Amino acid sequence: MNPVTRRSTLLGLTSLITLGRASLAVASAPTERRFVVIILRGALDGMAAVVPYGDPGLAALRPELIPPQPGQDNGLLDLGGKFGLHPALARSHALYQANELLIVHAVAGNYRVRSHFEAQDFLESGADHRMTSGWLNRAVAAMPAASLNHTDASSCAIAIGASVPLLLRGRQAVANWAPHGFAEPQQSLYQAILNLNESDPVTGPAIMAGLRDRGFGDQALAGTQMAGSEMADPQTDNDKNPRQPGGRFAFPALASAAGTLLKAADGPRIAAMELGGWDTHTGQNSRLVQPLMQLDAGIDALRTSLGEAWSQTVVMVMTEFGRTARMNGTNGTDHGTGTVSFVAGGAVSGGKVVANWPGVGPGQLFEDRDLAPTTDLRSVAAGILTVHLELPPAAITTVFPGGEPVQPMRGLIRTA
Repeated sequence: MNPVTRRSTLLGLTSLITLGRASLAVASAPTERRFVVIILRGALDGMAAVVPYGDPGLAALRPELIPPQPGQDNGLLDLGGKFGLHPALARSHALYQANELLIVHAVAGNYRVRSHFEAQDFLESGADHRMTSGWLNRAVAAMPAASLNHTDASSCAIAIGASVPLLLRGRQAVANWAPHGFAEPQQSLYQAILNLNESDPVTGPAIMAGLRDRGFGDQALAGTQMAGSEMADPQTDNDKNPRQPGGRFAFPALASAAGTLLKAADGPRIAAMELGGWDTHTGQNSRLVQPLMQLDAGIDALRTSLGEAWSQTVVMVMTEFGRTARMNGTNGTDHGTGTVSFVAGGAVSGGKVVANWPGVGPGQLFEDRDLAPTTDLRSVAAGILTVHLELPPAAITTVFPGGEPVQPMRGLIRTA
């Protein structure tokens, strides 16, 4: 894992995004409280991550997708007799036992669509209609200490990754950090482009010259003419799979870097991250283990990196929608509605599952296929924003515009 140095931090922060007339000036942070939002792209099966094993209707819906009972080998990690964490979430279970993890079940956004792209737009904009700004950006702008002068704004928010998600786009200036080489194309893409343009008298030589300038040798370039050959990318030669578990681009490494940035005295206080791999239409049991382990290790890496600042941190994990209650014919699940949200951190009043549980028996599913949502995901975010970041209640209508006013969920944050 590559350490985040002051030099790399400053270099990364120069890769900022300016939206509208906003510009970035990194200055003293307006608060000591930290807030991190993690987007799980692809739709997490909430009933696989947090299994309602005490519901008598569950076994008939997904008999092949339920881990062994708590106490058995590779069994569920018990959460009090009705719910159990997936065994891949062992570190998160430790946080739960330390009262630093709270789980909100049967939760969904205020939309009812099953398209990833539409749902992610609504999830990140926080509205009941399409917007070009995200609710977290509007929340930063509404923070009591945030500058109202968007021409000379102090940035206290950062996106960790190759780009800024819609969640953090808007009038308030934000920063963007990723490790060097994070957005570099994979070797196979270089190879495919060269193969496609090999016979073109104009683009072929130009592309080859450009790759030579980047450090590719003649032997590697000649290898593109052989089917299935591999190119040796000089930037990844010593790090063959940097995005694989344990790699320097894997989620836990990025989370660790985020913690280093957030704990700095003059660093950002708000961060957005994302993790993919949740669209488990087939073979869900095997496919879900790795992303769950990455999420689990990432939250733990963030906690470790933050050090003492963890006590003033809240992490919210959210996904665009849940998955069908019934398993499909390929031992997977399809796009659904109700799911789960995790709220972790030293500032969290954890050690509990918050759920107005609708049940999954006959007649209890939403549209006879999905876990019925009973909690608005926006109320979870609003509960964090009003108590942890001290947003005025009136600001919530700006953060989450349209429709009925969002009521902040109570009891999420520890109070003195």
